Amino acid sequence: MITRFAPSPTGYLHLGHVVNAIYVWGVARALGGTVLLRIEDHDRIRSRPVYEAALVDDLDWLGFTADEGRDPICRQSDRETLYATALDVLRARYQVYACDCSRKEIGGEVYQGRCRDRGLEEHANRGLRVRIEPGSERFVDAMLGGQEQDPSSQCGDILLKDRDGNWTYQFAVTVDDMLQGVTLVIRGTDLIASTGRQLRLARMLGRRDAPRFLHHPLVMGADGEKLSKSRMDTGVRELRASRMSAAGVIGRAAAAVGLITKEEPVTADHVHRLFQTMALRRA
Repeated sequence: MITRFAPSPTGYLHLGHVVNAIYVWGVARALGGTVLLRIEDHDRIRSRPVYEAALVDDLDWLGFTADEGRDPICRQSDRETLYATALDVLRARYQVYACDCSRKEIGGEVYQGRCRDRGLEEHANRGLRVRIEPGSERFVDAMLGGQEQDPSSQCGDILLKDRDGNWTYQFAVTVDDMLQGVTLVIRGTDLIASTGRQLRLARMLGRRDAPRFLHHPLVMGADGEKLSKSRMDTGVRELRASRMSAAGVIGRAAAAVGLITKEEPVTADHVHRLFQTMALRRA
C-alpha cells in the first residue's frame, strides 16, 4: 500500500494538517504501507518557499518521517514535463480546448461548456479544459462506504490549466498519484467531491488500477467551520512557541476528531496504534 502526505506551501501547518498526518502515517504503518511526501505547489502565485521550509520543519519536529519524497523534496513545480506529457495523452484521446471564461462568468461550480465549440486559440490568459461526458463514478470510501458521483453534473468539463498558467489541483494530483503508484488516497471529507472527477481523469489517462480513498473527519473551529490557513487558525508554529510538546500537539489533534477520548500525548511513532482495530471498508 502506498499513500501520500501532500501539503500545499500556501501557509503554515495547523491542527487540520496534523489530523491528516495522523491518518496517513497511522494507517500506512498499521497496514505496512509506504508514505510519500509531495509538495503540491501547483499554484505558483500563492506558494512560497518560506511555507515549504516551515512545513518540512514542522513535520520533522512532530516526528512524521516520509519513506519517499524527502531527499530530494518532491515538488509539483518540478514535474512540468510529466504534466505536459499527460496533457498530450488527453489531447490524443479526447477534446481538449482553450477557455477564456472567468470565475465570475461561470457563476457557479458547474461549467456548462461555453467555450467547447468556439475554437479559441491556446495562449496565455486562457485556460485549458477537457470535455467530460455524463456518467457515474462509483467507489467505496474506506470510512464512509459506497459513493456515486457524476463529474459532468458536479463540475462540467474539467479545467486542466488555469488562466494564470497553473496546472490545476484536479489534474496535477491525478497525474501524480498515477505516476507515483499511490494506491490509497487519505484526505479530509472536504475533498470527497473531487474523487469522482479524479477517478474519471485517471481512467481517461489510461490508469487501470484505480486508487482507493479514505476521507477522514475535519477539525472544526468554534464557529463550526473547518480550520483554514488563510484564517490563521491554531497553527503548529504557535503551539510550538507556546512550548507544547510534539506529542501534545498530535494528541490534541487526535482528540479533536475523536481518535482518542481525551486529550493526551501521542507520539508520531505510536499513531499506528490508533488504527490497529479500525475496520476499513473494502470495495
